[in-house]
Amino acid sequence: MPPRPIVLYKLCLSLVDDDFFKEPMKKRRRSDRDQRFRAFPSVEQSTLKEYEKLESRTRRVLSNTYQKLIQSVFLDDSIPNGVKYLINRLLALIEKPSLDPIYIGFFGSTGAGKSSLINAIIQQAMFLPVSGESICTSCIVQVSSGCCEQYEAKIHLLSNQEWKQELKNLTKLLHRPEQLGREEEDAWDRDDAVEEAIWKLQMVYGNGVERKSYEELLRAKPKGKIPTSRVITLKAEEAGELSLKLDPYIRTQRRGWDEGSAETQIWPLIKLVEVTLPKSELIPEGIVLVDIPGTGDFNSKRDEMWRKTIDKCSVIWLISDIERVSGGRAHEDLLNESIKACQRGFCRDMALVVTKTDKLHLPEYLRERKVGSQAIQSQREAVLERNEMIKLQRNKVLKEKLKRKLPTDSRVLEDSELVYTVSAQEYWQQALLTEEETEIPKLREYIRRRLLDKKRRMVTKYVTEAFGLFLLTDSFSCTDNLQNEHLHVSGLRRFVEEKIQLLEKAIDQCFAHIVQPLQEGVQNARSSYRQILGVCLVRSRGNQGFHQTLKAVCLKNGIYASRTLGRIDLNEAITQPIYEQIDPVFGGIFRSGKPSDGSALMPHIDAFKRSLQEKMTEIGIRNGWKYDSYKKSFLIQEISAILGGLEGHILRKKRRIYESLSTSVQNDLKPCYEEAAQITGKKACERMKDVLRRGLDQQVDEGMFERAQERMQHQFHQLKMRKRRQREVYQEVTQLNGITEKVKGSVTTMLTLASSQGDGLYKELADVKSECKEMEKLHRSLREVAENALLRRGMQDFLLRMSPSKSGPPKTWI
Repeated sequence: MPPRPIVLYKLCLSLVDDDFFKEPMKKRRRSDRDQRFRAFPSVEQSTLKEYEKLESRTRRVLSNTYQKLIQSVFLDDSIPNGVKYLINRLLALIEKPSLDPIYIGFFGSTGAGKSSLINAIIQQAMFLPVSGESICTSCIVQVSSGCCEQYEAKIHLLSNQEWKQELKNLTKLLHRPEQLGREEEDAWDRDDAVEEAIWKLQMVYGNGVERKSYEELLRAKPKGKIPTSRVITLKAEEAGELSLKLDPYIRTQRRGWDEGSAETQIWPLIKLVEVTLPKSELIPEGIVLVDIPGTGDFNSKRDEMWRKTIDKCSVIWLISDIERVSGGRAHEDLLNESIKACQRGFCRDMALVVTKTDKLHLPEYLRERKVGSQAIQSQREAVLERNEMIKLQRNKVLKEKLKRKLPTDSRVLEDSELVYTVSAQEYWQQALLTEEETEIPKLREYIRRRLLDKKRRMVTKYVTEAFGLFLLTDSFSCTDNLQNEHLHVSGLRRFVEEKIQLLEKAIDQCFAHIVQPLQEGVQNARSSYRQILGVCLVRSRGNQGFHQTLKAVCLKNGIYASRTLGRIDLNEAITQPIYEQIDPVFGGIFRSGKPSDGSALMPHIDAFKRSLQEKMTEIGIRNGWKYDSYKKSFLIQEISAILGGLEGHILRKKRRIYESLSTSVQNDLKPCYEEAAQITGKKACERMKDVLRRGLDQQVDEGMFERAQERMQHQFHQLKMRKRRQREVYQEVTQLNGITEKVKGSVTTMLTLASSQGDGLYKELADVKSECKEMEKLHRSLREVAENALLRRGMQDFLLRMSPSKSGPPKTWI
């Protein structure tokens, strides 16, 4: 028998420390608050402090109310539904984090200048190791600012099970086929995948291990010390001290390097490094800078983390040095991956950051420069002119590329600046450019404004939700006009059911826009898959050095990510013709704008919300809710809270929908990959290719692309409506995963509260009148805080326009 709700409440109350209620009520010391906002100019600090104060006071009021309600029902055997709903909602708001981190991804290949750029932004020269004689590991590095007093780094290693799986795959790659000819043996030894597998094993276990079996390696002892927790924590008082400790873990020596510390010897096991700085004057708390390698990783867990990290970034900066920005396959691959993040992930903004822009060969530049242009007087003038040209050219190219892939009203296309030209070296030296001309301060300003905007939106939503709950407490205390209550709610329920049916039809029409592009994409894929596969399987130097690389691709079900080669993903390549057709439409479905053609999802949900709110107002005025305006206001506010939470749910689901095409193809081709991976002996590479070609032909004939289409359409249907039952500890719970099911369940629960007075609920409530008044005052303060922020911003912009230009020749350092 499941325990009664009141027993669970009493149990929770007994387990919760008294400090739980006191903590939100503790006022932060003014000095602590000032420390948190040191990264902001004084004008923005004032705005943040007002929002912080507003949030802190709201949390205090919520905690006081929660404590009173818990105490008022503590001895009751049953809790009225309304109070139960109110208590749960209060607890959810109390536990809600102050601000979800903003992840800014630095996405680029090795040597592009990602680490140097992060060092410049956080004002710590050489803090993260930069590419030079050694190259950095392919693990992800996250840098953030926190409340800690010391510099701290946490190095997360692969679990024991994950490393065993890695070992198994590496030893399969190193299994040398028998009866190889001389040329085949030479080609096998020069294979990129073989060289990398040997390198990894030697770093961990020492020389000669490449000839050992999987079972022998399981018994072998690693050269470096591996903690049982699989987490290494480093701390230091100064940045330079932590940098020295951290360097061996995230820097690897070149192949063939025999020396190395114990720390260097475990780099193949590292999957993530988290670095936390003490309160920073430049990077505000809540911002996470992520150094993302450009190709992913051969290890499945690290590769999965690579993809998920890209997708959780709300901002992606594509990093490319000045010498590679004009083209090249690597740059195009990274750009395409960044655009896909906008399609499948949380990314709402991206930009191209061109690094090392102080580099310029003046005689060559002057020779290629157009005749008739204004004379160049110095190297500095040439660099600034060239940088402006790069901005104009790349901005145009990038916008055209984005227009082909994203909806025309995407936020990123509205940005005037899609390209930054930066120089980390000149930021430190200022021999050629001023600090402003290096554009490092411009990136910091972007980061600050992004956080300020998110904080404003978060606090506004938080205070508004809290205010809605207090409207509910007031409505419980009202005893006027109770006789008509059931009639009002019954009519409202019927209206909601009708509107939900209309919402289902609107969502169906919205999702129907994807059908035709899907069908056209499938036809394109059927006619081009052989050519695409041929391009993937052909190398300019023939099969030399490609045999085991292809085997690695097959072992990983069509995907191979190397530190030295570009990423190979056969499943994505084969489905690319479909993605090219659906990308603009797919992005259009999940955009947040208000198109008139009904192709976007969120406007339909917003229209549903407005119709409910308008109906409640209409019923309230016509049928007597004028005596109970608090209830009407609560229902209107709560509808906004319920439907407002749907956007995050939808964004989390869209990644699975988007990847369903390539995942479907991968699953269908899995037997083919497994068969090819087993091939050894003479001409193994050609035989593997033949297996892949035949297997792909067979799957296409059997409807592989059509199945992928059906699976994507099924994912869309599940997003619209899906119930899933699962067993929990005490009872069976129905999870509402579809949009309409979530709406129906939440709104039905909420409407039940509209008739809660009949339970004598008003007699059960504790006296929270003082908290209601305080919350009403805080809600009114929202507009005042927003107006103050707008006024300060206008004054700041006016003063900046009136101040002399900061540009000019750099200072002379003596």
